Amino acid sequence: MSINIKVNTFALEIWDDECAKCTFYTVRQEGESNEADKFFERFENDTEYSDATKELLIFILKTIGEKHGAHEALFNREENEVTGLPNKGKERIGSFTYQFFEFPLRIYAIKLRENLVILFNGGIKDGPTNQTSSLHIEWRSACEYAKRIDTAIREKEIEIFESERLIRSYNGSSEIWL
Repeated sequence: MSINIKVNTFALEIWDDECAKCTFYTVRQEGESNEADKFFERFENDTEYSDATKELLIFILKTIGEKHGAHEALFNREENEVTGLPNKGKERIGSFTYQFFEFPLRIYAIKLRENLVILFNGGIKDGPTNQTSSLHIEWRSACEYAKRIDTAIREKEIEIFESERLIRSYNGSSEIWL
């Protein structure tokens, strides 16, 4: 089965910029909620996944955002153009150990720098691969967004300002439509 997903024009916007080590961006289709919020809102009140949702949110904001930044060990679940969060296996950074064996949820992201991450959507990891899991469409969409963002960086449509933890449009604007 082949699914062809085409990403329309979308906004690249700040999702959270209050963490000490990392700024998080996300994407949003015009007239919709952003992709990261869609993910968390979908599972936060689901009794089966609410604890995992909270754990993943804490992992993103506290572990990545406050403690370590986008450390390589936390971004070790490479899935084509994106990374699945949380990390796979057991990872140790200093005195902290992070392990998420058989974690039921995935949210997709790309790490632009140690202090800049873009979050997409995700879902329930209920199959052995993304292709056989119910989150297949979210994964493919995240990969398409990531490709478009990568192209925009290469073609200088957007610029990364690592020292300020910001992404700007080619004209200096913080409003970014791709």
